[in-house]
Amino acid sequence: MQLGQQISHPIKKGVHLSVGCNFKVAAIQMNSLPGKVVDNHTRASELIHQSAEMGARLIVLPELFSTGYRTEELDDKLAQVIPGGETTNWMQELCRRYGIVLVASILEHGQIRGLIYDTALTVDASGVLAIYRKIHLWDRENLRFARGQKFQNVDLGFTKLGMQICYEVGFPEGARILAIKGADILAYPSAFGRERLYAWDIATRARALENGVYVIAANRSGEEKNDTFFAGHSRIINPRGEVVAEASLENEVLVADVDHNLIGQQRRQLPYLRDLNTALINRFLCDL
Repeated sequence: MQLGQQISHPIKKGVHLSVGCNFKVAAIQMNSLPGKVVDNHTRASELIHQSAEMGARLIVLPELFSTGYRTEELDDKLAQVIPGGETTNWMQELCRRYGIVLVASILEHGQIRGLIYDTALTVDASGVLAIYRKIHLWDRENLRFARGQKFQNVDLGFTKLGMQICYEVGFPEGARILAIKGADILAYPSAFGRERLYAWDIATRARALENGVYVIAANRSGEEKNDTFFAGHSRIINPRGEVVAEASLENEVLVADVDHNLIGQQRRQLPYLRDLNTALINRFLCDL
């Protein structure tokens, strides 16, 4: 499907900027055990506890953290419904316990049997606030997953969040659409490969700088099936494209402050969103 078909409405100017106090966010880097949901929940719980103890209000977990990434033969068994699935309920309970918001990516069962999505979801104490189904699928993921059809932000009250997943950090269009629609923060639950660490480094910083947003990129560590090696290097990046926190351990918590004043300041200094010719771009995309 072409990008022009994935945008349901013309892109409009009207950049949102949340007004509120500064707050802390966290990115969790972890190694997951393929197929071991309970074990992965236990490991993630410990890291979430650390994040909450450090004052994080918004916490991002890696892509498919609860199941592992290379589970092709188990996808149908491991996929869950949203809401009401094991991982969704587990996330909601932790949000209640700590007063936090969690973002993660899990395997989601579609309405048609056998239809599975790689889905990012935002959860708080009240339940699932938003889901985002991965649109741009990496390599052979198109044989495993159905494509999402919608870019979506979620208003958390204290900030506005956009979700993308892993490989999509290399597609500036998705990040730009979310920023134009008002996102202050972009979350990237990821299982990004070690061989492409150079792309991870540049793309994560570029998405933050060009959109004047914070990027929370939570990546997998370790390896699976002796041939899939994850890059680690989870990071939190400010609107200037500066890495303010980066992971170096297999299982690690990163915490950083989000300063809404810096978002506004950076967007005034480099007014990419203000000066973007959205009408012209939308016309070109519709012609693809």
